[in-house]
This record gives sequence, C-alpha cells and structure tokens, in this order.
Amino acid sequence: MNTRKNIISIITMIVIGCIAMAYVDAVISPDYAVKSIIKILIFLTLPIVYSLISKEVSFRPLFKFEKKEMRFSILLGLGVYVFILGSYFLIGPYFDFTQVTESLQSNIGVNAGNFVFVAIYISIVNSLLEEFFFRGFAFLTLKKLTGRKFAYIFSAGAFSVYHIAMMTSWFTVPLFIVLIVSLFVAGLLFNWLNERNGNIYTSWMVHMCANLAINTIGFTLFGLV
Repeated sequence: MNTRKNIISIITMIVIGCIAMAYVDAVISPDYAVKSIIKILIFLTLPIVYSLISKEVSFRPLFKFEKKEMRFSILLGLGVYVFILGSYFLIGPYFDFTQVTESLQSNIGVNAGNFVFVAIYISIVNSLLEEFFFRGFAFLTLKKLTGRKFAYIFSAGAFSVYHIAMMTSWFTVPLFIVLIVSLFVAGLLFNWLNERNGNIYTSWMVHMCANLAINTIGFTLFGLV
C-alpha cells in the first residue's frame, strides 16, 4: 500500500471504531459486560485488519518494555491521581454528580454491587485497550505517515470525542465541556509520553492512575467509602 492509502485506512478505521462505539453507547446501551466485549472486539480487530492489509506494520514495538522510563511514569501517574482527586474535592461541591450514578445504573447496569469489578476492569484492561487503539494505532502508527502535528491532534481529538456518547447524560453542560477539554489535553500528554518512549506502557501507567482516581470518586458517589 502507498502512504496515502495507509493514512486513509488508519483514519477510516479510527473513525469507524469511534462511531461504532458511540452507536453501542447511545443506541444499543447494553450492560457493561456486553459493551466491554464489543469494545474489545472493535478496538483489537480494526488494528489487526490494518496490519494484515499493510503487511509492513508490526505492533510488537508498542509493547517493548523499557524499565528505566517507568519510574517517571509512575510518579507522573501518582501526581495525576492526586490532581484529579484534589480537583474533585475542590470543585465537586459546585456541581451535581447524581446524574452519573443514575445514568450508570439505568443505562449499563453498573451499580454499587458490581462497581468494584467494573472499576478494576476500567483501571487495568480498558485503559490498556484504549492506549493501544488511540495511542499505539491512532498516534504512533499514524505519526510515521503524516507527521507529528496531525497525529497529535487527530489522536487526542478522537480520544476526547469518543467519550462524548457515553457521557452526554452524566453531567451538566459546563462540566461536560470541562471534561472533554481535559480529555483532549490528556490525549496530548499520553501521545507525548509514547513518543518519548516508543511504547504504550508509560501512557498506560498514567492512564491507569487517572482511571483509579475517577473510580475512587465513583466509590464515593456510590456510597462505598
């Protein structure tokens, strides 16, 4: 395949993946277990299909472990954890979060009884899946073909827009806008970490810590802590 076709293929697959998951979230609205299986199939299948079409792409380098870089990522992840929790306790009283738990329970069947298992999955498995799809595929792979600027913006933009369908009924408009902008900035940060290290482990570590912070907030919203 030539470069132009490769670029179009990657962008098309990322867009298809985001649209498909938006349809699952907004229209089908299955319970969380079914949704997770569908997401795994979509976010793994599309990159694999591309690698089979391209023949020149290997995702193996994305999983090359570099121990020396993990200390920085762990410290950054802990900082992100503290920042998110601090921000919640600082601005939380000014926003109504009751819609979050209500939406989770009514739309995808997440409640206080199963939230522990969902939180573990989101923090570890889901974060790795998203890092592979949005950073390994939509950034590092695409960057080799389009250059840094486009890959940075496209990957971070896709990452933030992808979350819209699942969060539209969770928050008020002002908080929703803040979260989308925050997700875009987070996407840029994750891209930078991956570009610096050439793998997805470092951004996964930070992403995992961010999800842990969000899930800690979830525990308080469900009254579990």
